[in-house]
Amino acid sequence: MLFNFNFIHHNVNFSIKPAVLKILAGLGGKPGACYNKFKAWQKMKHKSKIYKTFLEVFAGIDLLAMLVFFSLLLKPKIQSATFALLSPKGIIAAQEKSLMLTALMLMLSVVAVVFALYFFVVWKYRANNSQSRYSPESDSQRAFWLIWLIPGSVIFIIAVLIWETTHELDPYRPLNLPVKPLTVQVVALRWKWLFIYPEQRIASVNFLQFPEKTPLNLELTADAPMNSFWIPQLGGQMYAMTGMSTSLHLMAQEAGDYQGSAAEISGQGFAGMRFLARSSAPEDFNGWVSRVKATGASLDWAEYKRLSQPSENEAPRTYALTDVDLYNSIMAQFMAPVPESGAVNVGHY
Repeated sequence: MLFNFNFIHHNVNFSIKPAVLKILAGLGGKPGACYNKFKAWQKMKHKSKIYKTFLEVFAGIDLLAMLVFFSLLLKPKIQSATFALLSPKGIIAAQEKSLMLTALMLMLSVVAVVFALYFFVVWKYRANNSQSRYSPESDSQRAFWLIWLIPGSVIFIIAVLIWETTHELDPYRPLNLPVKPLTVQVVALRWKWLFIYPEQRIASVNFLQFPEKTPLNLELTADAPMNSFWIPQLGGQMYAMTGMSTSLHLMAQEAGDYQGSAAEISGQGFAGMRFLARSSAPEDFNGWVSRVKATGASLDWAEYKRLSQPSENEAPRTYALTDVDLYNSIMAQFMAPVPESGAVNVGHY
């Protein structure tokens, strides 16, 4: 048996088996008796004070239930997690955080207006308000433009803001600072990161150290499937791809250890493809370079080919660099044959 009835101005269709109707109708009752009782209740519901006030409290109960649910769901994560994106330690990451929060607040302004109108409509057109005027056929151009003016204005403001900051935070744009930048060449391997310091003639695996308050010029490539280099507390991510070189400019404003990782799924060892980025005082960085040169193993082409073999969860280690053109040689593997003169034509994008 199929019933159709109105519940809070919504049509609801549902089927009830005869056995269920029999139980609801009473001992030995017929389905028709249950249906008659149901229709009688439907007529009486409009006279009930509970029904008249239901719409008034429904919005508050609904919102309160959602807030309680999400607070209980997110409480453990909020207490235990460290939000790297909301704790910037570099000038690029700080500007990205400001942009993200500004865009969020602008979008929430639209949400606030929608909720305000929601509660206004629920209160104004409640069942026991005899003063409200119901006019479903009204056609107000003023209301139409007012409704669309707010989201349209927010979209325009966000578009202008994103346009300007996109150019200001271009990862290829060098930081305009009086301090000499440090150049580090980054190679994404399976499943580890190789950092080459061409000026210092050293290299490291899964460990990146640099002086604080010093621009960091990163040149990235890959000798593996495409990957993405990311230090959340210092700036945005940048892709590393075979046969080409990309650029990323960062700077840490204070000393500390920051977690870096791969932001692109690249196979079974992706989860362990993490590294430590350490910002230190200039004298500490120089001391680390000296120790690596004195105690690190040599990194030449033969050693690199062994290092490039797939491996997972590699512990940090350092090398003394003997092949200063190693970065270009890595990219040249995926390009045209090297001329006899030895010159390597490297594509830079």
